[in-house]
Amino acid sequence: MADDANQSDQSYTVQAGDTLSKISQRFYGDAGKHMEIYYANRDKIEDPDNIQVGQELTIPAAT
Repeated sequence: MADDANQSDQSYTVQAGDTLSKISQRFYGDAGKHMEIYYANRDKIEDPDNIQVGQELTIPAAT
């Protein structure tokens, strides 16, 4: 049976030093999927290269 944590969206609080690429690497094992996180959070992120410490992001389920 698949792990349920990999099947649903998750919440993540941006930490100092984070970038969308680093967050993508952490959750997906692939820094290249950073735009998936950006698209899921367009209402919160104006510039994908400028995220703020403390910002709550939705991490979409891995596809």
